[in-house]
Amino acid sequence: MTPDDPWLGAVWPFVHGQLPPAPVTVLEIGCGTVGGFVPALLNSGYDAVGVDPEAPEGPDYRRIEFERYEPPQPLECVVASLSLHHVAELDEALDQLAALLVPGGVLVVVEWAWERFDETSAQWCFARLASPAPGAEPGWLHRHQERWEASGQPWDGYLRAWAEQEGLHLGEAILRGLDARFDRRLSVEGPYFFADLADTSEAEEQAAIDAGQIRAGGIRYAATRG
Repeated sequence: MTPDDPWLGAVWPFVHGQLPPAPVTVLEIGCGTVGGFVPALLNSGYDAVGVDPEAPEGPDYRRIEFERYEPPQPLECVVASLSLHHVAELDEALDQLAALLVPGGVLVVVEWAWERFDETSAQWCFARLASPAPGAEPGWLHRHQERWEASGQPWDGYLRAWAEQEGLHLGEAILRGLDARFDRRLSVEGPYFFADLADTSEAEEQAAIDAGQIRAGGIRYAATRG
């Protein structure tokens, strides 16, 4: 079983491939409103808990910031998907991640390096946006396109001002912080935008990256606690 959400479904094989065999306990931080990987983890035999202030209701979720979550015992595995780039204090969050894991425990991180989202990459994405359905909220890339055009700024200036306003951490800073606390097993750059684009697969985005048409915005990282 893989998640129904296109992004989760595409990333799930990587996440699953980095975990030790079930049954072990896996905490997912930042599982979001749809529950993240928790359903797939449970279906694969893991003891999984998702932590997010906007997590679904149910016994497998905790509606709380992960910085405030206290598990009953140290964990064998933690999955952090698109949650670290917007924590309030990156170093504190990474210290807590390390404290959650037993020695030898596995950390799997899926992240976005917003600083790699240059104008060429943005234009490539904008050209592949479908029109929003009538009455539907525009997606995050639609909103960026509209706000940038309204701002009158160069793309780099617009993006940096937005990231500063949102308090986003650089992908490079996240990787440095992770490597300072964990023993890296794997770190790769790759596609990030395909799930929000019309008729664009992960493979097609990867092909554009390989051809030098756009930059790789996605980060997939796995490590163990020493």
